Amino acid sequence: MTFETILYDVSEGLATITLNRPDVMNGLNTRMRAEIRTAVELAGKEARALVLTGSGRGFCSGQDLADTAGKIVDMEQTLHDEYEPMLRAIYDCPIPTLAAVNGAAAGAGANLALAADIVIATESAFFLQAFARIGLIPDAGGTYWMPRQMGFAKAMGAALLADKITARQADDWGLIWAAIPDDRFEDQIAARARQLATGPTQAYARIKQALRASYDNDLDQQLKLEARLQGEAGNTRDFVEGVTAFLEKRPAKYQGR
Repeated sequence: MTFETILYDVSEGLATITLNRPDVMNGLNTRMRAEIRTAVELAGKEARALVLTGSGRGFCSGQDLADTAGKIVDMEQTLHDEYEPMLRAIYDCPIPTLAAVNGAAAGAGANLALAADIVIATESAFFLQAFARIGLIPDAGGTYWMPRQMGFAKAMGAALLADKITARQADDWGLIWAAIPDDRFEDQIAARARQLATGPTQAYARIKQALRASYDNDLDQQLKLEARLQGEAGNTRDFVEGVTAFLEKRPAKYQGR
């Protein structure tokens, strides 16, 4: 499949989506949102892990405002028709997703990154909920991800003050998994991506399901869910391989099924 606004590659079980509009800091337009959704859905079928990153000096600057200049835009409809399907594709992706934030992640671009299972950023990167600067509220899932990942007080401050959050702050506050020195970033992303792409895919899918359900379940419900999902995981070839490899003191060779 040919894409115009992104690059898509699959190699050795790893899919990589690179936002590829560097002249506008990978700003999101209608076509890019559709292509991201399509590529994520493809990755869920073709790969065992997915990396989402940006080309050039930024990850994603959010909505490309030039794309809407001089137009009357129904923001509610755009969010329903274009943003929600893209974000749901990432959130519902059956394989682990890793956002490699290589630079600025602003507005919807920040929240696009936060939709991934794991976020790793360069130390020079930052996250910016810029919406209040133009009289809007955080969208693209921002009001969902932020309070869950860094707490209500930090989320409220980020939304109201619209200050830059450095990658180091985001790491310290629990918004992301890690901030990595720029000169080690590519190696770290490659290592983590390989780890996910060669890991127990079926277990990963159930880990995602269990952790997300915990927000709505009480303890008894969560224990029952854990038992059911663990029973399913215990019936996979990957479980047998994992135990065998442990006993034989060798690296496991997971097949992802």
